[in-house]
Amino acid sequence: MSETPLVFPCAGELLVGVLHRPVQPASVGVVVVVGGPQYRAGSHRQFTLLGRELARAGFPCLRFDYRGMGDSAAPRRDFQAVDEDIRAAIDALLGQCPELGGVVLWGLCDGASAALMYAPADSRVGGIVAVNPWVRSEATLAQARVSHYYARRLFDPALWRKLVSGDFAWRSSLADAATSVWRVLRARSSKRSPAGKRPAGFQQRMAIGWQHLQGKVLFVLSGNDLTAAEFLHHARSTPSWQPFPEEGGGALHVVAEADHTFSRPEWNARLTDLTLQWLGTVAASRPHPSPLREPCAQPDAA
Repeated sequence: MSETPLVFPCAGELLVGVLHRPVQPASVGVVVVVGGPQYRAGSHRQFTLLGRELARAGFPCLRFDYRGMGDSAAPRRDFQAVDEDIRAAIDALLGQCPELGGVVLWGLCDGASAALMYAPADSRVGGIVAVNPWVRSEATLAQARVSHYYARRLFDPALWRKLVSGDFAWRSSLADAATSVWRVLRARSSKRSPAGKRPAGFQQRMAIGWQHLQGKVLFVLSGNDLTAAEFLHHARSTPSWQPFPEEGGGALHVVAEADHTFSRPEWNARLTDLTLQWLGTVAASRPHPSPLREPCAQPDAA
């Protein structure tokens, strides 16, 4: 396994990435789409460690900074406007490893959202690993707070200790809870009300990407993360996401107690294991496009 820095073009700008090269590549490679504000190393070097583990298992992996992030100098952009960056990264990976039969996009948070929105535009994308996808809106945040945060707090011994000691700002907490409940009820009411045709929001575009891939998406969610709770409620309650998979069926896994970035080694190891198991099934369905003569192209000697 080796690591090679890459600089490649994207719409008149230059993107910076690192390619992890296996000795004998599998039939699919992986492009890591980071969630902002992040860069290609990730929190606690999460993406660096992931890329190395994938390459050790035979999967070429490119992690990169899209325009305006990390070392890719350009005006900063929103995750909804990185289609050109993802396409450029796929081009770069396949240019280095032309023997691959397809590419999997691996994304965390709004990186997962960006990957889902991009998928219908590129037939080379054979699947997506979507980790804690971002679907944030006023309604999803309110619902997640009611069903995830406040429900847990009621059974938290620390809360009751604060109540007994008087060290608890109950008025402001009650006001926050009431506001969240009101927003949930308002959102439900608006769903029942007739409305004119509206432009598709990014959440709807994500659902279209998921439908386009027809089950070739692995969702991995953290058990102790508000973003994950938002997504799970949204996917289970929105018609365009139906039928959303249940946990344990192979397409959805929840890592209990894990935080948003899987910051503990055991959580991150579980995420990596789930990724590798699923990639094996994708590789089996995406053979090499032609007889494999050479592994991923090696860099020229300096």
